[in-house]
Amino acid sequence: MAKWGEGDPRWIVEERADATNVNNWHWTERDATNWSSDTLKTLLLGLTVENEEGACEVTEVGKVEGEASINNRKGKLIFFYEWTLKATWTGTSKSGIVYKGSIDVPNLSDENDMDDLDINVTMDKDEPETPLLALMRSTGADRLRAALGSYLGLLQTEFTQGMILPTANGVSKPQSSQSKTKLDKTQISSGTAAPPPNTGVKIPTCKFSMRETFLTSPTELYRVFLNQEMVQAFTHAQATVVPEKGGRFRLLDGNVLGEFTELVPDERLVMRWRYNTWPCEHYATISLTLSDRTSETELKAEFRGVPTNEEERTRQGWQRYYFEAIKQTFGFGARLY
Repeated sequence: MAKWGEGDPRWIVEERADATNVNNWHWTERDATNWSSDTLKTLLLGLTVENEEGACEVTEVGKVEGEASINNRKGKLIFFYEWTLKATWTGTSKSGIVYKGSIDVPNLSDENDMDDLDINVTMDKDEPETPLLALMRSTGADRLRAALGSYLGLLQTEFTQGMILPTANGVSKPQSSQSKTKLDKTQISSGTAAPPPNTGVKIPTCKFSMRETFLTSPTELYRVFLNQEMVQAFTHAQATVVPEKGGRFRLLDGNVLGEFTELVPDERLVMRWRYNTWPCEHYATISLTLSDRTSETELKAEFRGVPTNEEERTRQGWQRYYFEAIKQTFGFGARLY
């Protein structure tokens, strides 16, 4: 018989205030199927793209079949999901002609990388040819891929809250994920930081502002924050960006998450923004205001709701990995005479 204070730590209930699932040792599972189905429909329905030929919109999500679940074993989260999706898109040409077609996604699965995802876009039978089909197969497919990437980000962050149980001191055990997302980008979010504690504790927050000048137009600078390829260029990492009000973004391989709450083209962006190490569901509100100064653009960034102990880290992160990175990547920081 083991002496008092010795023995297998799996059975030392004192480390859990409620003695439930000690040290997160036991296998627990959460069904994410219904939540996933609703989330996928919300992300896809109403998605639009347009060019000089006309505009296209996802008008119906008719089939969302599959399942999703999250498992916790020894404090490690393991994601399983497999979905088949079918949707309808409607295109309207500049002359007012309406076209209809279908979207088929047969292999949204944890076994496939997002880059390997098949997105098949076709015209309905007997529909005449239109350049809008090419628009949907190129830009439309990219937007669909970004929306589905947002689903994975939400599954891995927001839906997992509470699965890693805290110990008596309120701190959760460190967790890792066996999903395919790799959190190898650590410049803006320290890889040694602990995972977010559970919600329920009031967090002291602060507000501050920053100003920066860019040698470009407000139009171009506005585009930098919303164009997924440009975001990936200046962050040097995979990103998912849905450039619309209510659209979510996931940057630096999941270390930064958020949602656009207000978009005024070429003038203003407002977003809910967070590091993935912040307490679950805690977001700061960041407002970016762009002012035209003839040959340059002044950006004023206002931060509200940043955890007090994260102020300096957030300032440095935005200065170095947003402002300076944008200038260096796109040449917005040097004058050419």
